[in-house]
Amino acid sequence: MFFTRKSAALPEEGAALPGRDKPIVTADTHFVTGVPLNARPPEGFEEIVLGMGCFWGVERIFWQMDGVWLTQAGYAGGETPNPTYEETCSGQTGHTEVVRVIYDPSKVSTGDILKAFWENHDPTQGMRQGNDIGTQYRSAVFVTNDDQLKIAAATRDTYQEALDKAGRGKITTEIGLLQDFYHAEDYHQQYLAKNPNGYCGIGGTGVSCPMPTGVNA
Repeated sequence: MFFTRKSAALPEEGAALPGRDKPIVTADTHFVTGVPLNARPPEGFEEIVLGMGCFWGVERIFWQMDGVWLTQAGYAGGETPNPTYEETCSGQTGHTEVVRVIYDPSKVSTGDILKAFWENHDPTQGMRQGNDIGTQYRSAVFVTNDDQLKIAAATRDTYQEALDKAGRGKITTEIGLLQDFYHAEDYHQQYLAKNPNGYCGIGGTGVSCPMPTGVNA
């Protein structure tokens, strides 16, 4: 990924790049599972979109989890419709790199998904993740229902307590309702399955995330 220093500020409202009307070209199927990337999820499955820094390593974390049906690398959280990777890396779209996770809640809970989210990156770093600097690497949880929103907020609070005890900083993770998810280019999809020795900048704080009362993990 890119290591050049970029603006740590999101573009002002209305100042983002214009993007395009049509989606950019991406892969047809998941390289690891063979599931079509545009497949309609089975009844009862849930979707959540997570930003943890470079999406290459993030996606691998989740496609390896039991109960996860489909993952897809993409962009979310900004204004530019159907952005390219280069546009997102410019910092002028407002998007962050994300992974769309579709999962079977009878096999893996939202708590499980969010525990993996909190523990596998450093959510205190603001507009960066390790050596990857820029607004496109910010931490984010974009939910698709009220239960996910409640669990995201509750796990954030319990994780902050654990981070405080460990002498770590304040969580900067953006949490909100998913507005739009735009898929990334073909070569980004399941990148580390195609390139096993490829770059992965993902790393956690070493602090475990305790589950709030009533949340399963």
